Amino acid sequence: MQNVERTIISQYSNSPTIRALIAQWNDAIDPSAWIDSFYNNIWNVDTAQGIGLDIWGRIVGVGRILQIASAKFFGFDEATTLSADPFNQSPFYGGQQITSAYILSDSGYRTLIYAKALANISDNSVPSINRILMTLFSGRGNAYVIDNLDMTMAYAFSFTPTPVETSIIQQSGVLPRPSGVQATMVLV
Repeated sequence: MQNVERTIISQYSNSPTIRALIAQWNDAIDPSAWIDSFYNNIWNVDTAQGIGLDIWGRIVGVGRILQIASAKFFGFDEATTLSADPFNQSPFYGGQQITSAYILSDSGYRTLIYAKALANISDNSVPSINRILMTLFSGRGNAYVIDNLDMTMAYAFSFTPTPVETSIIQQSGVLPRPSGVQATMVLV
């Protein structure tokens, strides 16, 4: 309470014992510190930590564990610029990626939560997906969608995403794409 002195009747207004008891009681039950802590650690996605991000993950529908590609391959059509190496540097692509389960840090999980939240409200149009990519990767370079005009599209990046970001883009399935359209990722 901001002005606790107003609650003391005039008969006890000069009693130091009563005033001290009421002031201590007011400090003990003051919820403002708890409300600030709740807002910063749970409610505000930008500052949430640990359990707060886990709650937001349940709200938008993503978990903290992500499969991260752990090896590059020498490949052809199935390879992307981030998963392939030149000849004689990596093994041939055998049909599926070698991945490992990775528990995302708060920073990586926050990016995944934002990606899923933005995808949840997207209409899957190219301008909408471009806004999502520019929001997720602002200040890092250009990120946009290329429509290949053959029921495929590519998420194009002028910078190299981190391994966690690459897994969010390629393996999490949270970035939107129009129904029936195959999506890949390229560096330009």
